[in-house]
Amino acid sequence: MVKMRTDYILYTVAVIFFVITAIVAAYQVENQQLWIVSTAVLGFFFIGLGYIERTRMQTQPIRAPPPATIQMPAPPEPVQPISVEATRQEVTTAIVEVPKPALDITQVKGVKAKRAEQLKALGISTVDDLASASAEDLGTKLKISPKITEKWVADAKALLEKAKH
Repeated sequence: MVKMRTDYILYTVAVIFFVITAIVAAYQVENQQLWIVSTAVLGFFFIGLGYIERTRMQTQPIRAPPPATIQMPAPPEPVQPISVEATRQEVTTAIVEVPKPALDITQVKGVKAKRAEQLKALGISTVDDLASASAEDLGTKLKISPKITEKWVADAKALLEKAKH
């Protein structure tokens, strides 16, 4: 249900009385002065009622929510002391060599995914394999210029040198 503010209704009635006052003043009406005074007084009366209603609506007490209850956490369990003898453990260190991951053949300049598939079909799947391959044999098998395969082999060797350092 929509609750309408009463003060708005009273202000609207006051405006209606002021409009009636203006209409009566504009036309020749019998007992014109009586009409003007009475409608103007009624307009001011309803403005006053609206103001009183507005202040009464604002002064209604606001109910505060009930105070929240605060629950304190349970106290922690007492800690049992641990002897130093019980906490000693033997620590061993081992040096483990982590193998370096094999370089992907697509890291070689000029070798993309499609060319890498062709090289894998020839048995060359890593940079190591490419660095040890013959450039002329690769050029013949792939039907491309041996100059291009020479660049691949040289770049593969350079990548291996860089990976060692």
